[in-house]
Amino acid sequence: MFNLFGKKTDAPKVTRNTIVGDILDMDKTTAPYFLEIGMHCLGCPASRGETLEQACAVHGVNCDELIAKLNAHMAANA
Repeated sequence: MFNLFGKKTDAPKVTRNTIVGDILDMDKTTAPYFLEIGMHCLGCPASRGETLEQACAVHGVNCDELIAKLNAHMAANA
């Protein structure tokens, strides 16, 4: 990622409290990770407002594993 001055910055970090909609806004290419866990209504206002921890709980997914996947993906694409 680059800031307004064109300097490279660190990739954003996803946590349990990161809102799903914010993750998608940071990097739209993360959508397949959500589809993979059964979260198919990514445009729904309710799903975009959930924390990652809430989404994982609803879909029976290990939150720490998904966080690791998302952070690795974002770091690789920064």
